[in-house]
Amino acid sequence: MDDMVLQGLAALVLAPDSESQNRAVQFVEQLKQSLHGWKVCAQGFTSGNYHQNDHVLFFCMQICEYYAKTRYSQASLEDFETMKEFVMTSLEKESVTASQSKPFIRNKLAQLISLVFVNDFPHRWPLFFTNLLSTLPRGPQAVDMYLRVLLAIDTEVVDRDIVHSPEEAHRNNMLKDAMRGQCVNDLANSWYDIMTLYEVTNPDIVCTCLEVVGRYVSWMDISLFVNDRMVSLLVKFLTIPSLRGAACDCALEIINKGMDPVSKSALIESFMGVLSSVGIFKYEDEDSEFLCKLSKLINGIGLALTSGWQKLSAKNSTSRSADALLAALEDKIPLMLRFLGDEDDDVSSAVIEFATEYIATVKSMSSLSDAQKVHIEGLLVTIIKKLKYDESYNFEKEGEEEAEFQEYRKQLRVIFNNVAGLDSQMVLVLVHGLVSKTLPCWQSLDYRDVEVAITLMYSLGEAIPTSRGQHFSGSPEKASALQDMMRLLITSQVSRQGHISVLLQFFETVVRYDRFFVCEQQHIPDVLMAFLDERGLRNGSAKVRSRVAYLFLRFVKSTKNYLTRYLEDVLKQMQDLLTVSCPDNGISHSLSDSDQLFIYETASTLIVSSNIEPEKKQMLMKQLLMQIATKFNIMLVKLKEESSEKRQLAYALCMQNAMSLASRASKGFSGQQTMKQCGCILAFTELLSIFLGALEVTNQRDLLQQGVRQYLHRMVVCLAEEIMPFLPEAMARLLKQPDARELYDFLPLVNQIIMKFREAITPFLSQVFMPLVTTIFQVLSVPSEHNDHSIAEEKKLLRRGYFLFLATIVCNCLDVLKLQDMQNLNQVLMSIIQGAVEIPDPQSQKCCFSTLRKLVELWGGKDPLPGFPEFIYKEIIPACFMAPLKPTFDLSDGQTALVLGEVSSCMQEIFQQRGQELLIFLRRDFFPSKGVNQENAECYISNLQGNIKAFRSWSKNFFLQAKS
Repeated sequence: MDDMVLQGLAALVLAPDSESQNRAVQFVEQLKQSLHGWKVCAQGFTSGNYHQNDHVLFFCMQICEYYAKTRYSQASLEDFETMKEFVMTSLEKESVTASQSKPFIRNKLAQLISLVFVNDFPHRWPLFFTNLLSTLPRGPQAVDMYLRVLLAIDTEVVDRDIVHSPEEAHRNNMLKDAMRGQCVNDLANSWYDIMTLYEVTNPDIVCTCLEVVGRYVSWMDISLFVNDRMVSLLVKFLTIPSLRGAACDCALEIINKGMDPVSKSALIESFMGVLSSVGIFKYEDEDSEFLCKLSKLINGIGLALTSGWQKLSAKNSTSRSADALLAALEDKIPLMLRFLGDEDDDVSSAVIEFATEYIATVKSMSSLSDAQKVHIEGLLVTIIKKLKYDESYNFEKEGEEEAEFQEYRKQLRVIFNNVAGLDSQMVLVLVHGLVSKTLPCWQSLDYRDVEVAITLMYSLGEAIPTSRGQHFSGSPEKASALQDMMRLLITSQVSRQGHISVLLQFFETVVRYDRFFVCEQQHIPDVLMAFLDERGLRNGSAKVRSRVAYLFLRFVKSTKNYLTRYLEDVLKQMQDLLTVSCPDNGISHSLSDSDQLFIYETASTLIVSSNIEPEKKQMLMKQLLMQIATKFNIMLVKLKEESSEKRQLAYALCMQNAMSLASRASKGFSGQQTMKQCGCILAFTELLSIFLGALEVTNQRDLLQQGVRQYLHRMVVCLAEEIMPFLPEAMARLLKQPDARELYDFLPLVNQIIMKFREAITPFLSQVFMPLVTTIFQVLSVPSEHNDHSIAEEKKLLRRGYFLFLATIVCNCLDVLKLQDMQNLNQVLMSIIQGAVEIPDPQSQKCCFSTLRKLVELWGGKDPLPGFPEFIYKEIIPACFMAPLKPTFDLSDGQTALVLGEVSSCMQEIFQQRGQELLIFLRRDFFPSKGVNQENAECYISNLQGNIKAFRSWSKNFFLQAKS
């Protein structure tokens, strides 16, 4: 019968259709829940009938594992014996080549045995390890299974990456104690025997055994591992190519074992002595994988020694112990430098942590010894060597390998910065010497050497920081050296080297040290030329052009006070880069649309910041914007005439880009150089008229509206009352049959106008307020499909925008509401009440209650708006109770907690404005009408009169109790 069950499972598993597969899964779940299902599977696994069916074997293991995890701890003596027999029979089966399972099945079996172990050892199955060890004479398959079981036990009991409950942690400690008392000697002896027996015939088993040793060393007695026979064997394996990687990993685990610093140092010195004696570190082969492991070993040794020295220093330990440990650490630095300087970056990166910790250790000392100075200088030289790009690095198409190198380079620069923090003068002298040696003869050098020299010069800005970039003042040594290097960077003409990496680093460095041009303005023309010619904005590489477009803007902004004499010449050279792209003009400049935004802002900044009369600025700005206007008008006509939707989109995108360019040009103005002071208002308002005219077009309306809104946002920032005449037309055109998304995008513009002009905008806003509100209500009321989530989300955002719009009015120009007739005002106020109570959106609710609190503050006091006190008692107070009592109001949610805070503030504001009148209303009218008993009512009234923070906290408990 049991066999028929598994045969049925086998048939389902092998069936090709998905229905059978699903039935198989369901069948497995039924077996898991069955009282004796695991026995069926245990019998099936060991019977040999399903040896060729991995699926059935795996399912059997799953079901037995489920039983071991859930019910086995309460198993009867009979079931325990059955499980024990199953484990031993399975181990015997797996010892024979003919009946051996696939590796993943063997791993699953090992995992099951580890679960049996944690339940049965040492009480129900005290001879667990004795029985396990008895299987080893059966041969390599049995040994392999034994080692897999030990690895599974480590995962279950020791692995620190797995989070254990307190009960499991206690259980695991008990298990380790029991093993220490009963079997660790036998285990260690078995490992030695396995490694000596199979070192020639089966290196894979030896490697697995070394992994087991590495796992168990952390909690077993160190003497089991650090003794003559084990160390000799480990050292021997380090010389055997097939075993040395695993031996290296095992040695690292031994070094990482928790010990006191003095004992750890003694262990390391003894171990290093043995390794050195057999020439482990005199490597000459090309096995990068082994070198990586050896590098990790040195890294672990270095970290152990630095950590030990820091512990001894913190405890003010005896000078002799600390000195000995420090000497041991210093002795390892040459090895660290050898690995750090290895041509393989993986080998090098493995000791970076050691290098970083060593610098931190030396930094904590009061002074540096001569040996330490030599080590630090050697570290710096090694870092400089390793910063160099590999010949295969692809600068145009950076992939995964390039990203890894950039991350590695970042780590090297951190070390460079740390060394500079330790001895800035040494770093400055070395870099200065390297730059002075490299740049004058760049033409005869590899581009990678040139790039490193400029990169190090650039890195000095981070490594030796100054306040607000004042690199050319303060320390005379640094200022003089940097000034000399900057002068050499420009006069050497290294920017003509041509390689993308050199060019990018040149421009980055010029911009970082922009204050140099305050000291030596005569170099500005050469740098401007580099930005503008084939080295920069006209370079053949799109990557260079794109980055230079941004850096040119930064350079112009930082040196703008010295550029007036070059203004017209620079603008002339930029002319072709300012051409607005169009599908029909056949001209495509080399910059992307986003890069061209920087160019327009740069041109505008040059004009605005120049020391010329406003009339000249206006003329130059009009010339800059004229091509935008001309091209925009041409494209507008073509958009109206075009019937092809694809061509319409192309025109609309170009028109939107043209508006973005104009918007970006307005960023050249500032609080010190306003649009009005520069006489440029007319140039920008004329463009505004042109852009608004485009809103008549129905084709590609969304793109055109985006561009106009963006431009209007910038004009609100840059203009004062000059923008007022354009607002009625702008609002009328932008609100012509809008959808929810367009309205939501439009409201921030209105809010910006309100916050800037405040009372000055009241007359205009009073006229358009209700039409705008009515439009919002109409759009929100348009029915939509029940499952149309995008429309629902747009309406949700529009509601939020509407409530924020009302809040902006209340805080900046309240008279707009006062001037509305009573019916309209009441409609608006009720919409706020509805938003506070009925709409399950915490952001909207918070905004609504905040607005109600502000209205109470302004209209609910001694000189109230007629009818508003009645509104407080009839609508606002009930809302403050109805909202928190709604089922959708989740008091445990963080966002909702903020809403409750606003509710509490609103009630306290009503108390501040209405005083005892409120308390009488609550006591006599409100609470009795809501069925609140007198005790709870008085408690609420008492807390309402207290501290706001305490009232907020109390309110949460009040409503939690009310909803329970």
